[in-house]
Amino acid sequence: MALQNGNSNGNPNVPSLEIPIPDDNHPYSLSTLSVHADDEANSSTDVAPALHVSTTYRYPSDPSLLKPTDDLHIPDRPAGGAIKADAHIYSRLTAPNTSRLELILTQLLGGPCLTYGSGLAAFHALLVYLNPKVVAIGAGYHGCHGVLKIYQKLTNCKIVDLFDEKTWENEAEGWKLGEGDVVHLETPVNPTGNAYDIQHFADLAHKRGAALTLDATFAPPPLLDPFKHGADFVMHAGTKYIGGHSDMLCGVVSINRARKTMEKDYWTMFGERLHLGAVMGNMEGWLGVRSLRTLELRVVRQSENADKLVAYLDACMKGDGEKDEDAKAVRAVVAQLHHASLQTDDLRTTDGKPGWLAKQMPNGFGPVFAMDLKTAEQARSFPSKLHLFHHATSLGGVESLIEWRRMSDNTVQDTLLRVSLGVENWEDLKRDIVDACKALAKETPSAK
Repeated sequence: MALQNGNSNGNPNVPSLEIPIPDDNHPYSLSTLSVHADDEANSSTDVAPALHVSTTYRYPSDPSLLKPTDDLHIPDRPAGGAIKADAHIYSRLTAPNTSRLELILTQLLGGPCLTYGSGLAAFHALLVYLNPKVVAIGAGYHGCHGVLKIYQKLTNCKIVDLFDEKTWENEAEGWKLGEGDVVHLETPVNPTGNAYDIQHFADLAHKRGAALTLDATFAPPPLLDPFKHGADFVMHAGTKYIGGHSDMLCGVVSINRARKTMEKDYWTMFGERLHLGAVMGNMEGWLGVRSLRTLELRVVRQSENADKLVAYLDACMKGDGEKDEDAKAVRAVVAQLHHASLQTDDLRTTDGKPGWLAKQMPNGFGPVFAMDLKTAEQARSFPSKLHLFHHATSLGGVESLIEWRRMSDNTVQDTLLRVSLGVENWEDLKRDIVDACKALAKETPSAK
């Protein structure tokens, strides 16, 4: 079993641990799998995979090779495995580029994968397949809450508070979260980047016979392996880090190989996707394959940037460099920081051993963090003072983004800024943030 060394990035709270690659039976590392996991799909001498734009594919010309297929089965294909070049029929079922993307993702995420047209389409597909009567959900992307509300309209399911187990049953009304239901966790969570203990929620779900579905969009490989900590299904808004270049929409569902029903899970969702029609386009599948080649390079750099920048800003907030003008400017504008790297009680136990968070995210804490500024007006103005950050929604691209989050999410405080770090030099990004703080501090000289 190949191993990769954890990277502490000089942070004493981050242990340097060894973690297994997603597929324990594969001899190659994550970075090698990103480039070679789809080698078996090569059907030409092209080094770069070709872009296939056809929506339909010719059947074999030899009548003896004609094998009718149903919605749930592609001949000779294991769950998440390669599809023969001549086995494609219609692109709503399978297509060369999206199937190649799924082949790589199956190796990187550690379980058979299905791709969808967006992250919300992937979440909807999970709900349709699992068909829960009760769903426990907490903080997280407001779009998922919107999808769940639509599902509730159709099914009358109960929606309960993930963080209050007392709400998971109602004896008077005769219902409770149990067999076949869903506990849905997002970690790190949107928009703050704070993290939650996956194993804790897996235990809560499994003792009731429910499934733990986990949105790991903010922590793609190599930052997090949710299956290692008990997740049954993992979803990604692949638009973000899997795409990585702000140019494709994608959703992904991966299934834990340890589930006794894994084959049924996969092929049923495969068939339901055909009828839901929520497939990725050919171009997006091709872009996804291109992007995965550099997934580890990008994500490690982006997460390191966030860890370093958050550590610097946190030091400023704590008064380090009391006479330093940069630190004064940060304190004059920033009221609070949010990021998993700041969860010090979860990083180390009281006896100094690695805590659950250090074990769960040994390679970094994710490229997204959030800042609460002291006033809503400062938060609204802050992005206009920056030069290296695009003021835009979304995240995960190679370029750094910042968003006055109230622009697209009415559930957050209007002082909140969400920051998505790109692959630029972190000190350049730090200088841009500090200069923006100085500019705002001059406009509000009474700020302390």
